[in-house]
Amino acid sequence: MSDLDSIDLSLLRLLQEDGRRTTLDLADRVGLSPTGTSQRVKRLFREGFIKAVRAVLDPQKLGRGTIVFIQVRLDQTAPHVFDRFADAVANAPEVLECHMVVGGFDYLVKARIADMTVFQEFLQRVILPLPGVRETHTYASVADVKPDALLPV
Repeated sequence: MSDLDSIDLSLLRLLQEDGRRTTLDLADRVGLSPTGTSQRVKRLFREGFIKAVRAVLDPQKLGRGTIVFIQVRLDQTAPHVFDRFADAVANAPEVLECHMVVGGFDYLVKARIADMTVFQEFLQRVILPLPGVRETHTYASVADVKPDALLPV
């Protein structure tokens, strides 16, 4: 972060709020010329501070209104088992995020499904057949309290 000045941080905040902002709008808001603003944004992309620009979709309208969190414990903690699990979960479109964690289980999986009526099918089709799965615990979200939080910059 030491390479970023207050204008860079402002650009990151503005683009994080709305990635469709034009260069002219950004320039006006940060007090730079459009050319200077464009060069800074390109540098922020090039240096990896901005990874991508995406649309945020409405999961309810797309038939994916339910979030489930699944704790997964593997039957062994060998590198090849972790690698096989990671490869398999990366190919499951319902899985939004998967984190290897320390503690009482090995992975925390976040998935979006239509509703709880299809959860059992999802669990049997996607999670339980994954390599090395020994035990799972599932928690269904009943409310999105702070979805898609912005990073503090």
